[in-house]
Amino acid sequence: MRNGSVQHRPFFKVLVANRGEIALRVMRSARKLGLGVVAVYSDADRDALHVKQADQAVRIGEGLPAQSYLNISAIIAAAKTSGADAVHPGYGFLAENEEFAQACKDAGLVFIGPSPQAIEAMGNKAGAKEIMRKAGVPIVPGYQGADQGDEVMLAEARKIGFPVMIKAVAGGGGRGMRLVTDAASFPNALRSARSEAKAAFGDPTVILERAIQNPRHIEIQVFGDSHGSAIHLGERDCSVQRRHQKLIEEAPSPAVTPELRARMGEVAVAAVKALRYEGAGTLEFLLDQGGAFYFMEMNTRLQVEHPVTEAITGLDLVELQLRIARGEPLPLKQQDIKFSGHAIEVRLCSEDAGHDFMPQSGRMARWRVPDSIRVEHALQSGSEIPPYYDSMIAKVISHGVTREEARGRLIVGLEQLTAFGVTTNQAFLMSCLRHSGFAKGDATTAFIDTHRDELLAPRADAAFDTSLAGLLLYVTNPRAPSWLAGRSLAATFPLPAKIEIAGHAHELDITRERDGSYCVVVDGRQNRFEIDQLDPDAIRFRHDGVMDGARFLRDGDRLYVQHRGIPFAVADLTLAAPKAAASNGGDGKVRAAMNGRVVAVLVKPGERVTAGQPVMTLEAMKMEHVHKAGIDGIVAAIDVAEGEQVTTGRIVAEIGAG
Repeated sequence: MRNGSVQHRPFFKVLVANRGEIALRVMRSARKLGLGVVAVYSDADRDALHVKQADQAVRIGEGLPAQSYLNISAIIAAAKTSGADAVHPGYGFLAENEEFAQACKDAGLVFIGPSPQAIEAMGNKAGAKEIMRKAGVPIVPGYQGADQGDEVMLAEARKIGFPVMIKAVAGGGGRGMRLVTDAASFPNALRSARSEAKAAFGDPTVILERAIQNPRHIEIQVFGDSHGSAIHLGERDCSVQRRHQKLIEEAPSPAVTPELRARMGEVAVAAVKALRYEGAGTLEFLLDQGGAFYFMEMNTRLQVEHPVTEAITGLDLVELQLRIARGEPLPLKQQDIKFSGHAIEVRLCSEDAGHDFMPQSGRMARWRVPDSIRVEHALQSGSEIPPYYDSMIAKVISHGVTREEARGRLIVGLEQLTAFGVTTNQAFLMSCLRHSGFAKGDATTAFIDTHRDELLAPRADAAFDTSLAGLLLYVTNPRAPSWLAGRSLAATFPLPAKIEIAGHAHELDITRERDGSYCVVVDGRQNRFEIDQLDPDAIRFRHDGVMDGARFLRDGDRLYVQHRGIPFAVADLTLAAPKAAASNGGDGKVRAAMNGRVVAVLVKPGERVTAGQPVMTLEAMKMEHVHKAGIDGIVAAIDVAEGEQVTTGRIVAEIGAG
């Protein structure tokens, strides 16, 4: 490989080779240092906020939007066109691509990150583990061999012992990762992991690891400079995950003692110095219940969850990256690092937690964030959430003197955030934060799987929400009598209505009483409301002697409501025609559950299948989703081809009784 040293020199304009909140985050620190900022955008992001807020923005999108930000030559050309003299890769897409780092250097651009040599060394999980093993870092037992044959992989998995973890050798974020509990399910899991890895990183190679049961996922933030200095900034606990992707992160970890922190930090700094590493990096470890830790991988970039480290150290980590890239020494030594309080971050994702975290796309009709808490995002009311990228749409970060204070601040911040129009995991995040296991600091990587039913359980006042939804549909109808009309001597009659919430239909009777109040009857249960104030987007009301409020958005026959922090969508079915067929495959038709790309057709026409059997795999927002047969029968037709892009609800396969 060519000389991989980092190129240092002053720079004045930075092109950010990323999108969304990542690009905005980098721009903020660059501007703080007086630097100009340039954005790049795909056709899907033409009107995105990061494009509007940059000094300049260059289109790099042709073909599939998902591939635009991976087009190295287009990004280099954009830097030249805009006059940028440095490139920040963000913390996704090409951030860990040594070819991109080298291309920047060859083009005379400062790459704000480590050298191509360091990226290459750590980017390959198998090679990274061998480097760490030689350095004396504890490693999880596994297989990192070059022979990727199916039979060899299965044999190695048997040697390691089930359960085993299959991991993509390139990249991360849970893509190309599968937990396999037995030999029988290994071949399908291997195929799926390879396919997902190929789609996400362009490399289907995988490694195997022993699956450590119920560990903590602990990572150490490190920095190195060109003068031989290196520091660590403590640990982050990233144990709360779904689909092997982080959902909640915090610093410091409830499970790490000062002694363990010092030990893990020393290992991390030693590794950085051995690599002669420059810039920001993160070493990820599994911490077992006995206190032993094992190296998993090193991410040669800044992490999504870096704000919690910023909160407890008071440092701007992007600013540190920029200064190191200019050749400046680290401005502080290890003994200068002080930790203050506790910080927690949640990832707000456009996904349906109640349906296996299925990604969602569409128009964010209303978006508001509170001023009382840090929210990293690139949204505004009317923003489109495209199906091509990661489902994370925002990060919400709290900081407090104690962990409990930080947890409380975060819950309140989420309650005050409004996201109407696209289903998000907002309610699920609050459920996680409120759970006693998380509150005690006991959460491991098994937290969500162990407590899934509790975390997804309907809240106690769900029936009340149905009544509130009926009331709002009534009083926001342009033809409804004004709520200000007050008392009346006229006779009152119940108005029947039918609404749908979370896939469940409800029959209601709504009556405007003579005293000006409202009575809503749902499933025989009666709720009375007195309205104190009705604004275009909020209501204040009294119920059972309690003054309460809710936010809402009326959009035709749809209504979005947020009551006590929990959002829900309502469809008015009063005048709607009956639905023609079930959408769960019970009619023999398999429908796409999201906008996505067909990556694997698993059955053929004429083949006999059983209910629950996988028939097709779609990829959306960088994750694969298996679609299954809804009935026993014979495959009558396959209506799509591999590689085809499909929309939500599209029939992709048909199964006839037989």
